[in-house]
Amino acid sequence: MQNTAKNSAPAASGELQRKLKSRHLTMISLGGTIGTGLFLASGGSIHTAGPGGTLLSFVVIGIMVFFLMTSLAEMASYMPVAGSFSTYATKFVDPSVGFALGWNYWYNWAITIAAELAAVTLIMKFWFPDTPSYIWSALFLAIMFLLNYLSVKGFGESEYWFSLIKVVTVIIFLILGTLMIFGILGGEAIGFKNFTIGDAPFNGGFFTTLGVFMAAGFSFQGTELLGVAAGETEDPKKNIPKAVKSVFWRILLFYILAILVISLIIPYTDSRLARSEITVSPFTLVFDKAGIAFAASVMNAIILTAVLSAGNSGMYASTRMLWDLARDGKAPKFLAKLDSRGVPVPALIVTAAVGAVAFLASLFGDGAIYTWLLNASGMSGFIAWLGIAISHYRFRKAYVAQGRDLRDLPYRAKWFPIGPIFAFLLCFVVILGQNYSAFTGDTIDWQGALVSYIGIPIFLAVWLGYKFKHKTKVVPLKECDFE
Repeated sequence: MQNTAKNSAPAASGELQRKLKSRHLTMISLGGTIGTGLFLASGGSIHTAGPGGTLLSFVVIGIMVFFLMTSLAEMASYMPVAGSFSTYATKFVDPSVGFALGWNYWYNWAITIAAELAAVTLIMKFWFPDTPSYIWSALFLAIMFLLNYLSVKGFGESEYWFSLIKVVTVIIFLILGTLMIFGILGGEAIGFKNFTIGDAPFNGGFFTTLGVFMAAGFSFQGTELLGVAAGETEDPKKNIPKAVKSVFWRILLFYILAILVISLIIPYTDSRLARSEITVSPFTLVFDKAGIAFAASVMNAIILTAVLSAGNSGMYASTRMLWDLARDGKAPKFLAKLDSRGVPVPALIVTAAVGAVAFLASLFGDGAIYTWLLNASGMSGFIAWLGIAISHYRFRKAYVAQGRDLRDLPYRAKWFPIGPIFAFLLCFVVILGQNYSAFTGDTIDWQGALVSYIGIPIFLAVWLGYKFKHKTKVVPLKECDFE
């Protein structure tokens, strides 16, 4: 069990150092969420499902994420550990579930690092089309490694500024967009006519909107980062609930308002929204329409910051999860070592190496291995969310079963048990619906189904393999460990 000592706790004692402040925690969670999903992929969602279908999808998924965030906050403020939901599942569900969730989450972010390195090469080719890809990927991998190697405070500070750039961009976008809608900027008032153009606000029916649910789910992934950061946060009982309350509403408002502004200014029928190039990013199109010079270059720079931020957060989250697994005897012991500044350097090196090897797989042959690795990680975030919902339900039940007073919890999630049950069911539907179209044709697309759902059998194999080997059982409520 991780010590909750103050900042002065020496790293030599085997503990992380609590040097992340409230502002760091808020921006880490924001930074893990506001990225290419909003800046690039939102246009494709609007083009597919129309403005109404897209807004509905993001609102419903946003409500689910709210319940997951409050569930995580209740556990993390009471028991702030770097292992987060892996530790909670071990203590309140079954050690085998905790083992599988931990490795699932580490793999997810390690492969995300590779994905961000691949994205960096595409972004840099916008300015330097003739430069070899590996130069940029190596440079940015080194930057992400160093930001995590220096100290947790160095990571927190860099993530704060990366995230601030994204937040300021969204705010400026919302202000300019609103001025354009009402004709204060750009001449003629656009008004709300594009919201009902053609088949809008809803386009394509129920299954089309269901497809956008998946995109919305991917866009919100990263909010759970504050649970991992809880192990290095100053005064977690106060700062984690504070971060949860501010982060969720900011994320939801940013996404909902940005999608509304894009939908009103650019009709969903505009084919440019379906493309994922930076030159036709919905943000680029709106900035360009507002008369901002070099809009594509500006957005390219901002998206580069978003990618670096996501990779930076991914390296932090996966390193801490791997370190915690090692401390718990679920990964090689040498990975549990910390240096004098409280940084888990061996876990950081292994994580960076795996990310680099996965990226190199994208450069050889047709990149098929890399595609499979990426698809296997695609489901991981949703599986982690399922783990949070199950762990919180059992946490609260065990807390009451052991005669503890709910008023002693630093933060209590509202709407229990409706919240975690709703989040679990909706998350389960999203997982099953990842590629529903593979089963709706005249013949089943087995290859498409396998590519989409490969993450599920991998998770089940890790979970059940550990369970059968160690003969673990579901922890009885009265035996759950709250120490």
